Amino acid sequence: MEHLTQILLLLGVAVAVVVSFQRLRIPTSLGYLLVGVILGPYTAGPTVHVPEFKALAEFGVVFLLFTIGLNYSLPQLHALRHQVLGLGTAQVVLTTLVVGTLVWLAGLTAGAAFVIGAVFAQSSSTIIGSQLNEQGEENTPHGRLGLAMSVFQDVTAVPFLVVIPVLGMAVGADVLASSLGWAIAKGLLAFTLVFYLGRWLLRPLFHLVTKRRSAEIFTLAVLLVALLAAWSTHSLGLSLAFGAFLAGMMLGETEFRHQVESSMRPFRDVLLGLFFVGIGMLIDPVAITRIWHWALLGTLLILLSKTLIVAAIVRRSGIDTLSAWRTALLLAVGGEFGFALLAIALNAKVIDVEVGQTILTSVLFSMIAGAFLIRFNHAIASRLAGIHSGAGSDRFAPLPEEPESRVIIGGYGRVGHTIAVLLQTSGVPFVAFDTDPKRVAQGRADGHQVLFGDISDPELLTTIHVERAALILLTVDDPANALRTVSVLRNSCPQVPVIARARDLEASSRLIDAGATHAYPEAIEASLRLGATALRMLHIPTDDIDLMLQNVRDWGYKPVLEDEINNSGDGRTIKPVEKNP
Repeated sequence: MEHLTQILLLLGVAVAVVVSFQRLRIPTSLGYLLVGVILGPYTAGPTVHVPEFKALAEFGVVFLLFTIGLNYSLPQLHALRHQVLGLGTAQVVLTTLVVGTLVWLAGLTAGAAFVIGAVFAQSSSTIIGSQLNEQGEENTPHGRLGLAMSVFQDVTAVPFLVVIPVLGMAVGADVLASSLGWAIAKGLLAFTLVFYLGRWLLRPLFHLVTKRRSAEIFTLAVLLVALLAAWSTHSLGLSLAFGAFLAGMMLGETEFRHQVESSMRPFRDVLLGLFFVGIGMLIDPVAITRIWHWALLGTLLILLSKTLIVAAIVRRSGIDTLSAWRTALLLAVGGEFGFALLAIALNAKVIDVEVGQTILTSVLFSMIAGAFLIRFNHAIASRLAGIHSGAGSDRFAPLPEEPESRVIIGGYGRVGHTIAVLLQTSGVPFVAFDTDPKRVAQGRADGHQVLFGDISDPELLTTIHVERAALILLTVDDPANALRTVSVLRNSCPQVPVIARARDLEASSRLIDAGATHAYPEAIEASLRLGATALRMLHIPTDDIDLMLQNVRDWGYKPVLEDEINNSGDGRTIKPVEKNP
């Protein structure tokens, strides 16, 4: 309890600053950086010092890379292998070479120049991922390519973790080559252990967990998998985030992907905030006043070198000019992994403290500027590409398997299955969610896109971007669940029509009041269809029958309801059906 006061202070300042930044439409990552500056050791006023703070903040990056991995399954990475592997490697190598050469020509030693080039080559997957998610651009071509390249930087940075400490020692090239080869071997071993073993075990594990129908157990299982994978790679001397990314990739191939992401989202967002607060605490305003001109020069070097290099290599790969510039603007931001490389270089005495503070400040400035470049990437890229920004502003190209015009079905029971068959026959794209793993498995066996997930979970609805759906069909056989889901949908996306299944007239009325566009009571609908069949057999014209049925529906089944109310035993009061005006 000794740190409770500091924790309350941290939360209070964070809430005040982040709310203000959101109202001003400024990236929230910058708000957390400001919180760190305010509560850091270099500014006047209270200072927050919690020993476990740094470890908790690191898990924010772990969970972010885990959720990013969910969007990069092995088939998708295989399809992007030429772009990600080739472009990612070229970006890191060229940036390190160009920046290192310029710094070396400026008078620094070769070792220091190499470190600075490696640090500047890194881009923040944290800022890119969170910013794209906030803007709804994570599934655009430039968003997916930029994220993939930034994540791949963590893989290519593994040799830097070996080379930089060796630069501070007087060793021969044979020792350096041996250490580098051992690092690559450990990376391959980590990939084999986490990826292939996990791929065989994860689906059976989550099938077992989901049978318990417990959100608590499901969340615990997700946390266990993410942290176990992170521990596995960390035990081999690699980063925690690398293992989490591999675990996310494996789960991204399963039907549990969206529910996993929604379960992880609260932990990820809070811990990511702590991570940026921790970065903000590194900022020394007094030191900045002394080195600000060199820091600004370093910031320009980071932003310009990576923007030009990435735009050139992406454009050369055959991608259109606009997407090339947008991808380049995403990757221009400095990266938190650069801080780790910088810390290793300082400990190995490859660079001195004064240069280290300048590099640190340059990366921080690039993070601030880079967040705005990401926010306005379309407008800036349009000018650079010579395209009028008003034409097709922020047009996204969503993934083929998740088109914006899709229909979302909540519940894959008898009714949901029937609707899925009709939609598939008509060529209408859809995705269905159900919390019964047996139904999910059956749906996937039927060739339908059925995923595990609770349609009433607001986090799941946010994860699947429900606001982009063309229509929502709610077929769950749980009145309370259906009512809760309709209420959430009306608050989050009132523009999307919702058709709901209801047991009776009372349930139908409640769903309509909650915001459903239509709510069809099963018992009465069955009676209407039975009556319509009888009338057809009695040779009543089909058009008249359809008109009668539609009038009953248009009036909210009032004619049927009034008939039930006025029906008293022996006599029946039959009321005429009025045409809906």
